[in-house]
Amino acid sequence: MKTYNILFFIALSLISCQPKNDGTGDETYSEKYRPQFHFTPAKNWTNDPNGLVYYEGEYHLFYQYNPYGDTWGHMSWGHAVSKDMLHWEHLPVAIEEYLDPETNDSTMIFSGTAAVDKNNTSGLCEGKDCLVAIYTSHVHKDNQGLRQHQSLAYSNDKGRTWKRYDKNPILDIERKDFRDPKVFWYEPQQKWVMALVVPDLFKVQLYQSKNLLQWSLMSEFGKVGDTTRIWECPDLYELPVDNEQGKSKWVISLSGGHPAGSNFVGMQYFVGEFDGTTFSSTQTKTKYVDHGKDFYAGIVFNNVKDRTVMLGWANNWTYGNRTPTAPWRGGFSLPRQLSLKKKDDEYFLIQRAIEESKNIRGEEIKDLEKFTGGSLEIELEWTYGDGPILELFSNQDEKTTIEMRGNSVFVNRIESGNIDFHSDFAGSDFATVDTTNQKLSLHIFVDQSLIEVFVNDGAATITSQIFPKGENVMHIPMKENIKNLKAWELKSIWK
Repeated sequence: MKTYNILFFIALSLISCQPKNDGTGDETYSEKYRPQFHFTPAKNWTNDPNGLVYYEGEYHLFYQYNPYGDTWGHMSWGHAVSKDMLHWEHLPVAIEEYLDPETNDSTMIFSGTAAVDKNNTSGLCEGKDCLVAIYTSHVHKDNQGLRQHQSLAYSNDKGRTWKRYDKNPILDIERKDFRDPKVFWYEPQQKWVMALVVPDLFKVQLYQSKNLLQWSLMSEFGKVGDTTRIWECPDLYELPVDNEQGKSKWVISLSGGHPAGSNFVGMQYFVGEFDGTTFSSTQTKTKYVDHGKDFYAGIVFNNVKDRTVMLGWANNWTYGNRTPTAPWRGGFSLPRQLSLKKKDDEYFLIQRAIEESKNIRGEEIKDLEKFTGGSLEIELEWTYGDGPILELFSNQDEKTTIEMRGNSVFVNRIESGNIDFHSDFAGSDFATVDTTNQKLSLHIFVDQSLIEVFVNDGAATITSQIFPKGENVMHIPMKENIKNLKAWELKSIWK
């Protein structure tokens, strides 16, 4: 064994002996910039949501988590559970980074899926079913990635403890970059389907299995749409079409390029058909899930009946390690219910805040310009015309503006307060919208340091972080253009 390997083993062993924060302490959740109705870990770094699944009355949120610090590293799966996808209970880290005693290689637990093995197809369940996690095992040494393959862990106690499968990896094509498996049960052919990416080749690969343990390649989809950044975190799911009763289409969504340019990352989607083997799409235009810079790695919950709900990471790799929050860094969007709408022979994604979000409404705000709280919900209609619609956190030399220019809605954070932590943070995000009827509807959620704007009943969304220095003073510059304004203070999910 080489000396540096011994030192590496000792260093990781020392780190693993340090006390970890599992998010179960007596944190106040009242720190500056702390969202009050969006999930954030109590401490430390988080990125992609993983393993979203509903099982025996609980929604499970697993997520990329660094138990040892507030920047990316030592990736493991954090864990929380909820009855309503809003109020979360922190649980201990579910699946931790580990060291191979034979090779001294460390393996991080990258993104993946949790699924309910209802018929015990894997043979790993002690009862009629159990939770199975399939994740990318990222093998690295001396801070250099060596190999990515897919591995499995399972839980027979509702996700409270996990055991790694003793014959891992379950899928290995001997590549350095091969990751982010999303697995679901395909009922028509009684089999499991896995979507994952070869990131640098801009490919989504689809695999099949009868038992979650042995996988065979079915088909590939890729080299279309936005290829300005590597592809990550794919998902494949079926959605109803709102204005075509009884009709549904299949969607592949994934993370990569962003409409604002190649310096940023976001999510795109493709609408088409899936026959159990191949996903096909005639889509010619690149379509983006969210038009803000702070929505990434969104995936949908497994095992949820009657609706499809997505959760995304509300941050951006360009500046994510440097956002001015403490003792945590990173969090998630509101859960969004997805559907499609057909227009001019094309299908477009519709996103709406889940119905449960109404349950955290507090008092209705009668005079928005006198309200100074940082967590609220706003609904309004804007009569078409250029100009500022709302100014949030408007204090002396700072403000965040939601405005209309031409046929686009903008969230402008150029003067939003604390912007100096990264040169690329300040700027505007925008979504081009249909202005045929000369009206615009906005559904806005403001949560201390995070804004989510749903435009025209979810036809477009903009998710943007802000870090204001002052309190939330609201200003409505053009009241004559606004109709049907309603607003509510939103209750903290942590109190």
